[in-house]
Amino acid sequence: MEKQIKMRSCVACREIKNKAEFLRAVKTPEGEFMIDKTGKANGRGAYICKLEKCAIEAKKRRKFDVAFKSKVPAEFYDEVISAVKSLNNE
Repeated sequence: MEKQIKMRSCVACREIKNKAEFLRAVKTPEGEFMIDKTGKANGRGAYICKLEKCAIEAKKRRKFDVAFKSKVPAEFYDEVISAVKSLNNE
C-alpha cells in the first residue's frame, strides 16, 4: 500500500503543500502557543510557509488568532517570524 502524502495549507497565503514544507504552530491543551519542531506536539496545529513574507502577513492580519479561535500574543507572532528567518539562514 502506497503511503499517503499529508497536505496542509498556509494560514497566510493559503497555498497547499506537503506538510514537511511548513512550520507548525500549536496551541496546547493548556492554552500555550508554541512552535512545534517535531510536528507531533499535542494540541491544535496551524501551518505557515517557511517564507518571511508569509510570517509577516500572518502577524499583520492576525491569522493565528483565526486558526486557533483565540487571542494570540504579539510575542508569539514575533517568535514565528524569527523562527522562519533562522530556517532561511541555515
